Amino acid sequence: MKNPKVAIITGAGQGIGLEIARKLVENGGQVILNDLEKSLTEEAVANLSRMGKGSVLGCSGDSADPDVIEELISLARGNFGRIDQVVCNAGITLFGGFLDYSREDFQEVMRVNQGGTFFLTQAAARVMREQKSGGSILFTSSVTAHQSHENLAAYAMSKAAVEMLAKNLVLELAPMGIRVNAIAPGATLTERTTSDPDYASTWSKLTPIGRPASTTDIAEAAFFLLSDSARHITGQTLVVDGGWTSISPSPYG
Repeated sequence: MKNPKVAIITGAGQGIGLEIARKLVENGGQVILNDLEKSLTEEAVANLSRMGKGSVLGCSGDSADPDVIEELISLARGNFGRIDQVVCNAGITLFGGFLDYSREDFQEVMRVNQGGTFFLTQAAARVMREQKSGGSILFTSSVTAHQSHENLAAYAMSKAAVEMLAKNLVLELAPMGIRVNAIAPGATLTERTTSDPDYASTWSKLTPIGRPASTTDIAEAAFFLLSDSARHITGQTLVVDGGWTSISPSPYG
């Protein structure tokens, strides 16, 4: 039996990140699960531990904080001896019209979405370089990096940036056997989106395939890109949106 893969996943207390963690654990993975909210981290770790497969440890905190990044790396190496996979999933969305968008909101979106992704990837890639056995890194982008969406200029900019980061890192990391890709979900049913009672019905009408994505839909695609089945894929973004970006109807009419 092959040695289990060791993964770090940020923003994984619920939603897409949690479902990716679940997919890795049920396939025998050893996971360091991070979320900003301590209660969500603890609950996610407890639930995944009950599966009786793989291993999971929690690490609460701001994934863009240098100290938290260092802790994530140390937990993986200290408990499992290595790092094979990283999912930079943590991110924030601060809505606002372009003409009135504050500098503070802009800087926070970039700090978390771009900075957190960049520096966790840097830290993990340094470990993977030492290991000399390659690795797989995945960024969570968004369809808003491909099509305009009202009140999301800063967020869209940050997600387009991480897709370009994935492409650019091919130059430096591919020779080390480290693959870097991104996944761009469209409308997805999560704890956050389903707080809007009209979300599912609205996006079922706007999505050509007839429904928004489930977190499982996104996790299945993420699992593929992380796995050895995608061993010849790097620098790419996989859009998982039920066809929305092909026609891009707006929920605002």
